[in-house]
Amino acid sequence: MTILDAIILGIVEGLTEFIPVSSTGHLILAKSLLGLADSVDTYLITIQLGATLAVAIHYRARIAQMLGGVTKGDEGGRRLAVNLFIAFLPAAVVGLLFDDMIERVFFNPLTVSLALVVGGIAMITIERAMKRRPAKLESVDRVGPLDAFAVGVAQCFALWPGMSRSMSTIVGAQLRGFSNAAAADFSFLLALPTLGAATLYSLWKDRAALEGDMLVPGAVGLAVSFVSGWLAVAWFLKVLKRVGMEPFGWYRIAVGAVVLLLWALGHVTV
Repeated sequence: MTILDAIILGIVEGLTEFIPVSSTGHLILAKSLLGLADSVDTYLITIQLGATLAVAIHYRARIAQMLGGVTKGDEGGRRLAVNLFIAFLPAAVVGLLFDDMIERVFFNPLTVSLALVVGGIAMITIERAMKRRPAKLESVDRVGPLDAFAVGVAQCFALWPGMSRSMSTIVGAQLRGFSNAAAADFSFLLALPTLGAATLYSLWKDRAALEGDMLVPGAVGLAVSFVSGWLAVAWFLKVLKRVGMEPFGWYRIAVGAVVLLLWALGHVTV
């Protein structure tokens, strides 16, 4: 792991973590193209902290509102916190039960590329269908427990690397009648407990893989993912309001098709 590798992976993580194109999938593909060994997987998990911190700062007002729900009795903040907890539970339970199987079966370029294509088709199809139906939920303040649980179930699809946590939750929210803006807000807020818990669990499980010579590249990658993640969140929210999800679906299909072609030609190994 060189500093240049760390910078490249940090940029990939930051730019793709909250855009519906799958950060895990892009990191697996980037690792394969850079010729890095599986021993850097713990590093890839570590740099998620940078992107998670970026979204926490972007939504600092909402976080303060939820904290107010606990300490000051802010009803709206308490309701939002409860709904995020409800949405967090399904993927947390499924992830804990099937973590080893998921890593063994799905963490490779071939399955990632298939997920990119399948997810892209789903995004385009659902986006076009939802345009013909008016949104029922224009703000996360109006989300109910059943809405939150439905988004949480949708997030389980993101356990397939390449499917994308952002894509799964935003599409799941769209199907529940969220506007694009409300879907993105809820998805990004849900990322805080989901990514935070997943990162801490993975670091604890793979703590033996943490080595002294990874500290500097790790710090560099974390910082880069924080900066690029902060920029990506602000950019995506603006683009989503103007053009919706469909362009990202076509991007996913194109990337997945290219990787499948490279795999067929023997340039990418499974």
